[in-house]
Amino acid sequence: MGTATATIPQAGTGAIQRKESKYLTFALGKEEYGLEILKVREIIGVMQITAIPRTPPHVKGVINLRGQVISVVDLRSKFGMESAERTDESCIIVVETRNCRTKVNTGLIVDHVSEVLNIAGDKIEPPPGFGASVDTDFILGMGKIGDSVKILLDIDEVLGDGEQVSLETGEAAV
Repeated sequence: MGTATATIPQAGTGAIQRKESKYLTFALGKEEYGLEILKVREIIGVMQITAIPRTPPHVKGVINLRGQVISVVDLRSKFGMESAERTDESCIIVVETRNCRTKVNTGLIVDHVSEVLNIAGDKIEPPPGFGASVDTDFILGMGKIGDSVKILLDIDEVLGDGEQVSLETGEAAV
C-alpha cells in the first residue's frame, strides 16, 4: 500500500512533511504561491470590503458573502510586499482555517489565480534555511514545477491564531 506523504529531515528544525497533493497556485507580484486545494472554499472577484477599525494594516476588513461575514486579508501587505493596483485579475480566495477549535473562513486578496497543480511528494522540498532569525514555519515546502518554484503555504500558520480577527472586538484574537 502506498502513502501520500514522506518525511524529510531538515537541519535544526526536526522533520517536516512533504504533502503530495493538489495545490491552487496564485501570484503576488512575480512570485508564485500554492495553497492546498482542500483548504480553498471558493474564488470570488474583489467586492466591497467594509473596513474594521483598530485592525492590523493587512486586515482590509470584512465582506458579506451570501449572508456570512468573512474577514479579508491582503496577502501582499501581510508578507511585507509593496502594494499594487488591483486589476481585473485580482481576486479573493476564500480559505478555511482553524482558529483554536473552530473552523474560520477568511478571504485572501491575491493578484491573480494561476491553476490547480497536482504536485508529487518527490517534487516538494523543505524551505531553505535562512538562519534562526527568519521564520519559515508558514511554508509547507517548495514545489518544483519544471524550471520554476512555487512557495507552498501552510495557510493555518500564515493566518495563525494570533492573526485571526475577532469581529466582536475588532482586535487580534489571543
